[in-house]
Amino acid sequence: MKLYETLEKQLKKESNYISDNGELKKWVVINKAQNFDVELIGLILENKDLKAKFFIEIKGVFVFNQTLFVQFLEQKNYLNNSYTSYKNKVGLNIDGKYLKQLNEVSLVWPFKDCVLEGGQSREEDKREEIFFNETLAQDEITQLLEPKVLTNAKRFDIDGKKQFDKFNRNEQGVITDNLVIKGNNLLALHSLKEEFAGKVKLIYIDPPYNTGNDSFKYNDTFNHSSWLTFIKNRLEIAKDLLKDDGLMFISCDDNEQAYLKVLLDEIFGRDNFVTNFVWRRRKTQANLAKHIAPVHDFIICVAKNKKNLLVNKIPYSQEFIKKTFSNPDKDERGVYQTGPLARPANSTNKEYTLKMPNGREIKAKWSCSQETFDKYVKEKRLVIPRDGEGMPRIKIFLTELEGQIPNTWLDNIATNDEASREIENIFGTNAAFSFSKPSNLIKHLVIIGANKNDIILDFFAGSGTTAQAVLNLNKEDSGNRQFILCEQMGYIQTVTIERVKKIMEDKDKFIYFELKKYNQNFTEQIESAKDTKSVLKIWEEMKVKSFLNYNVDIQKQEQHIEEFKALTLTEQKHHLIELLDKNQLYVNLSSLNDKDFSVSEEDKKVTQDFYQLKK
Repeated sequence: MKLYETLEKQLKKESNYISDNGELKKWVVINKAQNFDVELIGLILENKDLKAKFFIEIKGVFVFNQTLFVQFLEQKNYLNNSYTSYKNKVGLNIDGKYLKQLNEVSLVWPFKDCVLEGGQSREEDKREEIFFNETLAQDEITQLLEPKVLTNAKRFDIDGKKQFDKFNRNEQGVITDNLVIKGNNLLALHSLKEEFAGKVKLIYIDPPYNTGNDSFKYNDTFNHSSWLTFIKNRLEIAKDLLKDDGLMFISCDDNEQAYLKVLLDEIFGRDNFVTNFVWRRRKTQANLAKHIAPVHDFIICVAKNKKNLLVNKIPYSQEFIKKTFSNPDKDERGVYQTGPLARPANSTNKEYTLKMPNGREIKAKWSCSQETFDKYVKEKRLVIPRDGEGMPRIKIFLTELEGQIPNTWLDNIATNDEASREIENIFGTNAAFSFSKPSNLIKHLVIIGANKNDIILDFFAGSGTTAQAVLNLNKEDSGNRQFILCEQMGYIQTVTIERVKKIMEDKDKFIYFELKKYNQNFTEQIESAKDTKSVLKIWEEMKVKSFLNYNVDIQKQEQHIEEFKALTLTEQKHHLIELLDKNQLYVNLSSLNDKDFSVSEEDKKVTQDFYQLKK
């Protein structure tokens, strides 16, 4: 048996080194070797042939020859894979090393989104990546996050879609239009920073929960550390957008809640943690759970600067008012409830005597002075028992109460059933988008954290629930709150925008625009390709119009095109996306007048207006 086959058989004894299709996880083994993993070294020692090859005996002690082992894997293990061998031929490597061998910070652009991430850990050993990680230098990452050119701008009102004219602004020059933005949300946030840094009062997001369930419309299958990095990059720029007294609410569940709290402590500072709401998303439980039925989610709340935090009280519901308030003596000032003037006997207040209107003196631990008591008498705010012997109470009128202090137990706000009914009411019973949050839940959070003229941002807009919550609240209290939504997926046209349009009233308007795509157009074509013929057609167009990775040797790609055709369709797609320069997925603002990108006059107009550039 060849040495490589011996090694492969031995390593496959450890399940963490095997993929779901039975292949050896080659990059995991190299990573373990580079870190002198005890488990790996012990496994190699168990086989006498491997021990003889990869260990040096020094005075009775066997020392692992890490360099030899890694070199052996690089020469044998990586080249054993036909696709990896093909990539080597066409130049997809850096300094002679395959990208999966590098442990540097890297930029991942899988099918649906992107994250910045580092090397793998134990939690990631079972990971199967769709596309590889591309190592970018810091200046390239900076270039990637530049603000982008805008395109396809339209104004929507109650009558439908109109041509874009201009952005409306307030006296401070800040855009006051509701905005719906299509594009990668990390890049959209960096573009919004140019206009809205330090101006957003409240951010609510409902990101992918990292449950491993991919039934939701956007990617909900990030592994643990990649998910945290994915979120981290967005939270850092989101913090910059918040006002100094701003709040951020993030929905999550048990999968990442504890880790997300630690991440937020790092980004916002531990002192700026406000609370962790528990939202009861089910009124009843399905008895399908393996152990304990989950009926709640979390909403973590953090402040930009907790010292400046002012939260609003929650208005009393009609049900609470009817149950609590009445007007038995027909007081013209309206309904009221009565409150005690005397403290409990075990309170720390001192006892003293108050003189009643009828001359009776009562000694107790009072909550007011004789002067204040006499003022209450003059204002006819006292309720005194008819026999004159009981303790007096004070009238507390409903008009004097601002509402209830918010609490963390959200058990009576709304449930997932209500969210489903909202979607059905708008799109019908066959609506495919079934995992949005109920608008009353988000409205509750907006009431707590934002005032009537504030900006509310949601950069995981999904079906547009946040817009509905804002518009409904504006309708209820005549507010002028402004929403900004960001969504990358194609359903922004058929779901998000349609939902906003159907709940708008006469005064409601919004502007829709997109981040102008360039190489992103090719990635979307590649993703939707059905066969090799389509892939090859895309490649021909890429050679003429796209920006390619500087590591690619196009001549060699052409020389080995027959080998490319022999790859699986997934590998062909994988490879073409690897060829693209990811810094050019969208058009940078700095390329606005670059002829290579062919930015139209219409796109220049909306871009210059948004960023307030001189023409």
